[in-house]
Amino acid sequence: MIWSSVTLITANERYDVAEGTEKNIDYDLFKRVQNGDMVAFGKIVDRYKNRLMNVIIRMIQSQEEAEDIVQETFVRVYQHRDSFDFRHCFSTWLYTIALNLARNELRKRKRFKFFDINDMQGKENEIAVEMKVPTNLPQALKKAVEDLPEKYRTAFILRDIEEQPYDEVAKIMHIPLGTVKSRVNRARALLREKLQPRMEEYNALSKGTLLPVSLL
Repeated sequence: MIWSSVTLITANERYDVAEGTEKNIDYDLFKRVQNGDMVAFGKIVDRYKNRLMNVIIRMIQSQEEAEDIVQETFVRVYQHRDSFDFRHCFSTWLYTIALNLARNELRKRKRFKFFDINDMQGKENEIAVEMKVPTNLPQALKKAVEDLPEKYRTAFILRDIEEQPYDEVAKIMHIPLGTVKSRVNRARALLREKLQPRMEEYNALSKGTLLPVSLL
């Protein structure tokens, strides 16, 4: 009997491969941008404009101002294209620029808000748990996220919604990796505490169940 060899690839390995591919695409495009290729710059914009809007609009809570910030982010990326260090991750550099612009806007409004992330890695099965969600919950969940203290909200959005790796979130937010995880955990606990009464009405949330982040 002849046995065929099978290579098993873990979820983490698949994630690492995908992440590496994304970084390589960014690097290849941005090298072309540095050489004056505007088509490549357009592709960079297309790759990230929606992702940036998803983050910034939750920080600023204004569609028009979020659009202005995202546009200004890409303007600055192009203006400073020659200063990018390819030893670093392009998306980290991009998010850092966008978040700094958003924070400046919040300071202008004299509001102090910040964002955090929760430790979701390795909990995919919990996240995928089936839930019967009340129709009014998505709006309640959005409101609960908006009401988080700024430092918890930023990390939560970057990690749980944008699915940025923890180490990249730490670089973007300029805080230690352990602090990122701590803030994410705290954000999730605050959201669970606020939304639990609504979910329990439908037997949809138990003590150990994670929030349905996909509804955001």
